[in-house]
Amino acid sequence: MMAVNTQASTLAERVASVRQRMAEAAQRAGRKVAEVTLVAVSKTHPAATIQAAMAEGLSVFGENRVQEAEQKIPVLGRDAAKWHLIGHLQSNKARRAVELFDVIHSLDSAALARRLDRICEELQRETLPVLLQVDLGHEATKSGADEKSLREVVDAVQECPRLRLLGLMTLPPFFDEAEQARPFFRRLRELRDGLAAAGGFAHGPGELSMGMTHDFEIAIEEGATMVRVGTAIFGARD
Repeated sequence: MMAVNTQASTLAERVASVRQRMAEAAQRAGRKVAEVTLVAVSKTHPAATIQAAMAEGLSVFGENRVQEAEQKIPVLGRDAAKWHLIGHLQSNKARRAVELFDVIHSLDSAALARRLDRICEELQRETLPVLLQVDLGHEATKSGADEKSLREVVDAVQECPRLRLLGLMTLPPFFDEAEQARPFFRRLRELRDGLAAAGGFAHGPGELSMGMTHDFEIAIEEGATMVRVGTAIFGARD
């Protein structure tokens, strides 16, 4: 596996390296890299850095916090890229999230689904694509719906006329050895496949948003259709 070089290389070189690593991982899994969307995690990085990333051909950006995104997205342009909310969404930030983001990865409860749907109606937004965040690691610091409540939340989303359930997302525990994340990615794929068989998703087999800088290659091998990569693209944060 290629070593991550996030310090000495330029942005262009880092982007090229990530794309190459994605292609190699897809090839190992017998997949096409075109099946995997690269979400560049731009949290904590200023608008100028994101603009430079756009110049390198990146077009999908992930932000963790609504408050930070609302300082950058209007500067860069709401339609300049696709904006994904990948961090935990507090209910009191839901309205602004609906205004700012194209996709929300972190839906984690039936109550939040109903709130987002009501806001979409009030703002006359026809559709809001969402992914359901699943808590597989059971860490106190991370959010997500428990496996046992998954079906309940899926049913709630399906009852919301303006929400479109695209797929599932997870954030496994951090392991020094990326291979240890594989069982979590595999389990999310199994859950996705089960829901897809029951017609749980708006379109097709359902997206899998999983994998970050330290483990995205493993995630691709296990079926990821979206990888959320920050450090390997933008370099280490101060």
